[in-house]
Amino acid sequence: MEQVATGEFEVTLTPADGAGGIARMTIAKKFRGDLSATSTGQMLSAGDPRHGTAGYVAMEEVSGTLAGRSGRFALQHSGTMDKGGQSLAIAVVPGSTGGDLAGLTGTMTIRIEGGRHFYSFRYTLP
Repeated sequence: MEQVATGEFEVTLTPADGAGGIARMTIAKKFRGDLSATSTGQMLSAGDPRHGTAGYVAMEEVSGTLAGRSGRFALQHSGTMDKGGQSLAIAVVPGSTGGDLAGLTGTMTIRIEGGRHFYSFRYTLP
């Protein structure tokens, strides 16, 4: 049965060495709410975000507690923005789950309001 976890998170992006027109950053997050966790990851991006055109891909490993279960899972991100339109897909990576979260599947959406980051995580646990 699908469930929904919601809450807020803080994110820190730290520039790392990139190549050519591709920027690389490390990611560190702290999730609060129905998902109580931390994550680390890597992001690659290209384009011109100051002018509203860019794309990014990222992988992050999340470790914490969801629905009273402790464990870990990875999230895969793919996002683009162009001329005011945005597309973002975030999903649990198959085979990346462990601990009491083994077998977890799901997708996450992110909303930013007033500089604050919010998540909604639709998931299924076996």
